[in-house]
Amino acid sequence: MTRDQELWGMASMMLRQHGELAPLKVAERIGELAAVGEMGGVTLWREVAQRLDALMA
Repeated sequence: MTRDQELWGMASMMLRQHGELAPLKVAERIGELAAVGEMGGVTLWREVAQRLDALMA
């Protein structure tokens, strides 16, 4: 599985689990990771957020 496929899968999972609240959950995760300096995680979840936006459009 490619990284892109994994990111789409994560976005899809968030949408299934949280519905319309998925963007909020992703934003919360980004904030948590940023607060502890996990910039790699922030980058990952920002990429998930982009795909989530596309799924919800």
